[in-house]
Amino acid sequence: MLTILLQRLAQMAFVMFGISVMVFLIFFATPGSDPAARIAGKNAAPETLAAVRHDFGLDQSLPVQYAVMMKKLFVTGDLVSFVNRGLKVVPAIVEATPVTLSLVFGAALLWVAGGLAIGIAAAAFRGRLIDRLLMILSLTGVAIPVFWLGEMTNLLSQNRLHDTLFFSWVPALGYVPFAEDPLGWFKALLLPWFTLALGFIGLYGRVLRASIVEIYQEDFIRTARAKGLSESRILLRHALRMSLVPFVTMFGLDFGALVGGGALMTEVVFGLNGVGKLTYDSLQSLDLPVIMASVLYASFFVVVANALVDIAYLMLDPRIRSN
Repeated sequence: MLTILLQRLAQMAFVMFGISVMVFLIFFATPGSDPAARIAGKNAAPETLAAVRHDFGLDQSLPVQYAVMMKKLFVTGDLVSFVNRGLKVVPAIVEATPVTLSLVFGAALLWVAGGLAIGIAAAAFRGRLIDRLLMILSLTGVAIPVFWLGEMTNLLSQNRLHDTLFFSWVPALGYVPFAEDPLGWFKALLLPWFTLALGFIGLYGRVLRASIVEIYQEDFIRTARAKGLSESRILLRHALRMSLVPFVTMFGLDFGALVGGGALMTEVVFGLNGVGKLTYDSLQSLDLPVIMASVLYASFFVVVANALVDIAYLMLDPRIRSN
């Protein structure tokens, strides 16, 4: 087990190195473009361009430029945005990270619990009315766009029905740090959690239901029935465990992508200044240092999430350990 974990860590380091090189080449070695001009922004003065070239080592070889950029990102943390008037990129991402983590963690708890409940219930009553209703509701949740749901939620909770019993507790849009006010943090994120999680609940429920129904055709399920085990025990102790492999795969990919900025729409709609919102703002102004740092940040979480998925595989299916 320890050997497998060490192998996964080595693979993570190798993948992150490859991603950092590729991202650097895309932003700094694109033929026909001047990275100094893109970093300094439009209509930058010649003095600013000269300062950018010197600060980022753009007058030296590509390996030196790469080393300077990685040092600014991961060692000294002094990468500065010239477009946003000296914004320190790394502290800005560090400050935005708790917002995104709070949003995605809460939504993940909801969609995992909801997906498990819908998938198990639909599989237990497969072919019956409950199964059909759950699948219809799941498909409806998947089909609703996040930005539309968020806007409708804000329209009701912040405007039309804000003074009613249902939504009078809803605070103004924005993020409340957990350390300052735990209850305010919960209230501010409750509706964004449900907005972000709704589509994933439907998707995960449908995938889990299909996986359980497929597992029911396996020989070990027939053997369990022949032994006289109850249907509930077969479902929860045997079929569910084997059906969680695709469930966990999806969760790892989705969670990593959302933490890396995939929750952009939810953050923008609810005024949450997370990593997705920071990346969105930097794209509007073509702020190259922030965009590059955000891409590497997103890649890191996707790689880590996939490594955790591999570890989860070992726990769910011990046969994988021999491969």
